[in-house]
Amino acid sequence: MTPLRIWIPGDPRTKKNSQQIRRRGDRHWIAPSDAYRQYAADCVLQIPSIARLHIDKPVNVQCVYHMATRRKVDLVNLLEATLDILVEAGVLADDNSRIVASHDGSRVQYDRERPGVEIIITEG
Repeated sequence: MTPLRIWIPGDPRTKKNSQQIRRRGDRHWIAPSDAYRQYAADCVLQIPSIARLHIDKPVNVQCVYHMATRRKVDLVNLLEATLDILVEAGVLADDNSRIVASHDGSRVQYDRERPGVEIIITEG
């Protein structure tokens, strides 16, 4: 498998920040923030159709997050959000451990001029 490279511009967001408690009748659930939902929708639109491969074999998903600020962020939460976006966009068939075998090389770095996430998917 040739490495698949995807660049998604924009300041990366997580699902866990600014969660909202929603209620319908007696049922309560936690929903992602409006900011995350908008970020995810924008990301899905930016992923090229050629990358929508529905990958269903073991791969390494390396994510390098270029953050616009030096604020502390949780890499695991960023990875969770990115994997959900990749599944929603059809790049990955699922984000379970049989498909996403590793996240080797994933990290967070500061880049005020060019925030975004660089995703490199290789055979795992």
